[in-house]
Amino acid sequence: MNSHTRSTDRGGAESRGERAVPGGASGGAPVLSDGSEGGPGSARWSWDVLRTPIGPLLLAATGTGLVRVVFHADEEVREAELERLTGRLGGAADPVAGEPVLAAARAEFEEYFAGRRTRFTLPLDWSLTAGFHRQVLRALESGVPFGSVVGYGDLARRVGQPGAAQAVGIAMGANPLPVVVPCHRVVERDGGIGGFGGGVETKRRLLELEGVLPQPLF
Repeated sequence: MNSHTRSTDRGGAESRGERAVPGGASGGAPVLSDGSEGGPGSARWSWDVLRTPIGPLLLAATGTGLVRVVFHADEEVREAELERLTGRLGGAADPVAGEPVLAAARAEFEEYFAGRRTRFTLPLDWSLTAGFHRQVLRALESGVPFGSVVGYGDLARRVGQPGAAQAVGIAMGANPLPVVVPCHRVVERDGGIGGFGGGVETKRRLLELEGVLPQPLF
């Protein structure tokens, strides 16, 4: 076991690691949940893997907020994503940052999957997205509540870009915070379920959980 990882049984977690970062995704200050920039040193980060009904989720957090959610986080996926995050955020080991946010994330995800939570309230770190993508994702996070869906074109119109349905789809695929920023609630205009970075079956199960799709009979 190395300094980046130690086992834990809190909140159904498989493992947890902590790393520290000198700055945000572009080397500067991290972006806070309100869209402003964080102060020096606040981008140190840690991670956890949480077992859920849709498979293991990798959660990563800075002192600012939850910064990354990854589906199907088995060992291979986890190691590849941690390497990517190290490249985006930095990689000096430090078992300090992000733990209060991770604790809140574990609790809220468990409540969500148990049917006791319809809205996530934990702080978010938006530093892994920017520009149009961030604009669309923030509109989605604030404007498409539990139990509802929106079309790609409708979401494009909400951000003042009525011809940008395809670009909205690309933004959904690049969402660093799925489930919390609910790209599973974005569907095709003709009623089709649409694509999903975590797989169509995962999207279907999330929509079933939220009552948008009927539960399977068998």
